[in-house]
Amino acid sequence: MIGLFKKLLPREDNFFSLFEQHTRTVVGAADALKALLASEGNLEEHCQRIVKLEDEADDITGEVLQAVRRSFITPFDRGDIKDLIQSLDDAIDMMHKTVKTIRLYEQTTFDPGMREIGVLIVECARLISEAIPLLRKIGPNAQRLSEIAEEVMRVEGRSDELYEAGLRDLYKRHGASNPMAYIIGSEIYAELEKVVDRFEDVANEISGIVIENV
Repeated sequence: MIGLFKKLLPREDNFFSLFEQHTRTVVGAADALKALLASEGNLEEHCQRIVKLEDEADDITGEVLQAVRRSFITPFDRGDIKDLIQSLDDAIDMMHKTVKTIRLYEQTTFDPGMREIGVLIVECARLISEAIPLLRKIGPNAQRLSEIAEEVMRVEGRSDELYEAGLRDLYKRHGASNPMAYIIGSEIYAELEKVVDRFEDVANEISGIVIENV
């Protein structure tokens, strides 16, 4: 009877499978956003892909939160599981918000700094996608997990520099002659920079989990 009862409980492995599914949506959205900012191919298709993946990510987040509520056994602290999946979801949510702004203002070309931040967003997404499976065995992977967190923070610092430089360039080009172009550009820059910030939040959550479990 006890064995049957245990079989009915969500497996610890299921949490990791769900996390890995979520990171795949995040990487896919990051790739689409990079292509959108580079004006590659059909821009509306890239927008639609990000929206679709964000919906999938929301569903996965809901599954994780349900599993936390009904599980007696979790791979690490319940609060950390909730915070980690929420921080992952915040990253793709911010990508979706950026797409809404791009669509609202009907933007089809993007500044070099925006395209560079798009490349950094992909770099962050891929670093996080490497980190998540390593959480299955935190002890042996603690060093690499810490290195990944540090790399994400380094990328976030570079994103800050691009954001500030981009705003200065926008102001020089449009500040006096075309205030609306400055406003639209600065809003897109701000949202892209926030995407990278959300990845830094994920990295911080991973660092906290490592500290608590090693």
